[in-house]
Amino acid sequence: MLMDPLANAMSAIRNYEKARKREVTVAPASKLIADVLRVIQQEGFIGEFEFIDDRKAGKFRIQLLGKINACGVIKPRHAVKCDGYERWEKRYLPAVGFGTLILSTPKGVMTHSAAKEQGIGGRLLAFVY
Repeated sequence: MLMDPLANAMSAIRNYEKARKREVTVAPASKLIADVLRVIQQEGFIGEFEFIDDRKAGKFRIQLLGKINACGVIKPRHAVKCDGYERWEKRYLPAVGFGTLILSTPKGVMTHSAAKEQGIGGRLLAFVY
């Protein structure tokens, strides 16, 4: 039974990346997973991804580039103020400027660096490096 689809998607990406596969299919699909994948794609960690309608919840087919060392979700989803990102960078990323935190803000899903530039806070969702 699936408890957290985002966690299952990130785990599948990490496992297929370690097995050096070129493609992974993640089910079920959701808008949150699509937004997180879009951010990861913009950061250059994955290639193209597409939604496959299977007349249920749907699936995502994701092209892997072999650039992900680790990725995962952050639980519980901590609230972060606009000046509190350094604490979470130290906790979840291996070095300053290496990797990215993905968070949900009032302006949508984005990286911690984009949220810093805009001066907004949000809730931590995932990390990738």
